Amino acid sequence: MNLKYVFHLMSVLALIESIFMILCVLISFFYCEGDLGCFLKSAFITLVVGGILFLITKNHRPEMHKREAFLVVSLVWVFFSIFGALPYWIGSYVPSYTNAFFETISGFTTTGASVITDIESLPHGILFWRSLTHLLGGMGILVLTVAILPIFGFGGMAMFNAEAAGVTVDKLHPRIKETAKRLWGIYMLLIALEIIFLMLGDMGFFDAVCHSFGTLASGGFSTKNDSIMGYSPYIQYVIIFFMFLAGVNFTLHYFAIKGNLKKFIQNQEFKFYLGLILLITAIITLTLILKNHAPFEHSFRDALFQVVSVITSTGFVSADYTAWPSYLWMLIFGLMFTGACVGSTSGGVKILRHLLLFKNSILEFKRMIHPSAVIPVRYNKEAIGKDVIFKIQAFVVLYFAIFFASTIVLAFLGLDFISSMGAVATTMGGIGPGLGKVGPVDNFAMLPDAAKWVLSFLMLLGRLELFTLLIIFVPAFWKNQ
Repeated sequence: MNLKYVFHLMSVLALIESIFMILCVLISFFYCEGDLGCFLKSAFITLVVGGILFLITKNHRPEMHKREAFLVVSLVWVFFSIFGALPYWIGSYVPSYTNAFFETISGFTTTGASVITDIESLPHGILFWRSLTHLLGGMGILVLTVAILPIFGFGGMAMFNAEAAGVTVDKLHPRIKETAKRLWGIYMLLIALEIIFLMLGDMGFFDAVCHSFGTLASGGFSTKNDSIMGYSPYIQYVIIFFMFLAGVNFTLHYFAIKGNLKKFIQNQEFKFYLGLILLITAIITLTLILKNHAPFEHSFRDALFQVVSVITSTGFVSADYTAWPSYLWMLIFGLMFTGACVGSTSGGVKILRHLLLFKNSILEFKRMIHPSAVIPVRYNKEAIGKDVIFKIQAFVVLYFAIFFASTIVLAFLGLDFISSMGAVATTMGGIGPGLGKVGPVDNFAMLPDAAKWVLSFLMLLGRLELFTLLIIFVPAFWKNQ
């Protein structure tokens, strides 16, 4: 294990994080608020620690293999969260370092679960930092670094695959650096478009920027206490549209920009994603009209907003879905395990995994009738190897095993069963609001510190899709090969 090189990369990434903190210094200076000092101190501490680590590890061997890649990907999210918590903690904007770390890792992993009870009282610099953590974490910290710096060499592909969401990573260019650039280019283009459309709806520039960061990153941090509830129908529809786009495989966006719309039309996962949203939205809309006698447009908008927000793991809120009939919020709870498309910024299990498992289950009947026949699972007319199916089965089994075990742990720590299930599902899926005491109109502030550390681990576990993080806890990982 080339640990010296691993920590040299950590030092470089710490220096990069300090630069982003300085951006918040500029915001604080512009608005002349009290958070200027906490960002200056945080940037200085991060810069000094990163600089010392850089000097200690400068005589490294620039060589990276799979084990180093997994370790770098796991450590960078922890490093960024440790230092990223400093502005909250130094400025006393959250009551403890545990809360500061929780808020920060929630931002970087684009979970959007918060412990801050009065968001609107925060200065603009802190609000911008919260949203900036979403921006950086949405497409991936290392994907950004691969795109802008040549420090990773041939190890870039290994880290790109370890960090990027999805069953497989579609390369848009033979060089991984160019693929990373294209992904971040599309990401920033969509953010810019949303900012424009939100401002056309009379949302201020600062709020439009913060909400756009949260939307395209599938994060969910808002600058308002009531999230999106207080905004106009136009604003809500704009956010719905861009949340939907954030849940689509970014490779499809690339092909659409290049004029190849057939990729969208023929993609089975996208069709299932769109169909599931329309189906669940129709069920909820009809129920709200019949049960609550609510107007059609309002019922449709609330239903569509919450369905898209949860399935894409964004977590913005336009209505309190826990106040709906119980079978409706149980539908919402089920969507927490669905996720959107692979290659998107969303969390969760992902639709492709569900789709391939369903297809494989149906084909088992044919295999029982024709035991000698070779009947592969097909996706977009291509045969899927058995190894992929086995990996997906292992992922889903492990995902739900961790969900049930973590629910029991939170219940042991004092949460009621509904709140425990909701907290675990929403943090593993990177969604934000859950059920019970952590529902859409509440937050995670009242949880005991031990529960917050457990949930922080689950946020990282879900963001890195289980195996990338868990593999470093396997003893064989650390043995010399």
